[in-house]
Amino acid sequence: MNVKKIISIGAVVVAAVLLVYGFVLIRQIFSANTKFSEEKVYVYVPTGSDYEAVKKLISPYVEDMKRFELVAGKTSYPENVKSGRFLLKNGMSSYDLVKTMRINDPVKLAFNNQERLENLAGRVGSQIEPDSLSLLTTFKDSTFLKENGFTEDNVFVMFIANTYEVYWNITAEKFRDKMIKEYRTFWNEKRTQQAAQQGLTPVTATILASIVHKESVKKDERPRIAGVYLNRMKQGMPLQADPTVIYALKKKSNDFNQVIKRVFYNDLFLNSPYNTYKNIGLPPGPIAMPDITALEAVLAPEKHNYIYFCASVDRFGYHEFAATLPEHNINAKKYSDWINNQGVKR
Repeated sequence: MNVKKIISIGAVVVAAVLLVYGFVLIRQIFSANTKFSEEKVYVYVPTGSDYEAVKKLISPYVEDMKRFELVAGKTSYPENVKSGRFLLKNGMSSYDLVKTMRINDPVKLAFNNQERLENLAGRVGSQIEPDSLSLLTTFKDSTFLKENGFTEDNVFVMFIANTYEVYWNITAEKFRDKMIKEYRTFWNEKRTQQAAQQGLTPVTATILASIVHKESVKKDERPRIAGVYLNRMKQGMPLQADPTVIYALKKKSNDFNQVIKRVFYNDLFLNSPYNTYKNIGLPPGPIAMPDITALEAVLAPEKHNYIYFCASVDRFGYHEFAATLPEHNINAKKYSDWINNQGVKR
């Protein structure tokens, strides 16, 4: 066998080996490498995590970690680990897995119907990396409050009930800054002028909206209720809103999990700035997070001469309205008799 033939055979062998190696390498890189049955799962990589930490986090979802490490090493991932929330899909290859671990997937963060700032912090803290304590501390930062015209009692008005897109690893400060930006966007010139027409500011409008929100779940009735409270305020009357008394009772006992369905006569004398039977004007802060319809009801209230209202026994969920005290007393007695017959104690 001459030299040329030997070289030719050698070249063929080398090419075959390279072809096989290439095929194996391609298979390692691009074949499926997951082992979970769900369509998709999320991996949460805490801030400051290194490559070893990431491998521990994803190992329950990866079939062959050596294949993942091979691709990660070839693409410099170990030196460029990112924190955040990452979406893994069933059937992803090692290449896809490494690629997706570089793409921080945002969170659709939703909150509404929160009764106070502490509840909100817990709700938000369950959806992003910062915990409720760090969020609360950031919300109540004295410099932030002063710069934005808030107090610890009313900073809750800053949060507009909605769904927001944020990154899971957003810091508490950046989340707060996003919320104040959203607050300013909501309170544009038009809405601010609407509030001013009612003698309100964005802060006081939100506080009143929180009472309207708690008074009725019927969105079509809220503008009428808002009109009642604004009529009382214009006449210098106390708001006499039962939801504020309920809030004051919960705040005094520091038990916001209790359910209070009925306000008794003695409750009306509770010494609290949130008791609108004892104090003229609005409480120092919102008693709940009002939704957009409650805010809109305050900004565009129904025009009428009603001063009083109480729950209706004929149209559950709605209220009966009156312009005079004798009319109201008839409605109130009807409701009182009904609730006594129901045996509602508290």
